[in-house]
Amino acid sequence: MSTNGEGQSQPLELRDVLVIQTTDEKQLEFEVVGLVEDEENNAYAVLYCEQEDEFVVTDAKGNLLDDDDLAQEILDDFFVLAEESGEGEGGGE
Repeated sequence: MSTNGEGQSQPLELRDVLVIQTTDEKQLEFEVVGLVEDEENNAYAVLYCEQEDEFVVTDAKGNLLDDDDLAQEILDDFFVLAEESGEGEGGGE
């Protein structure tokens, strides 16, 4: 997959929509559902495509990450944070 053109000039924000063109020429809309930073303060965006039920990770400007292992690590961290914040909303304990 590749982003449609170069990355954004402004950093991505929650609910922004990024159109990504796949290798088979489909254009998919991904919505920013999370923003995360690593220990070195590098910012990443987690995006979700409802049509394909797929997540992708980009840098803050919307460029897809080349490092699949890093992208998976960011997704794993995002899912853990989302699960923890979801538990707090239920008023359980």
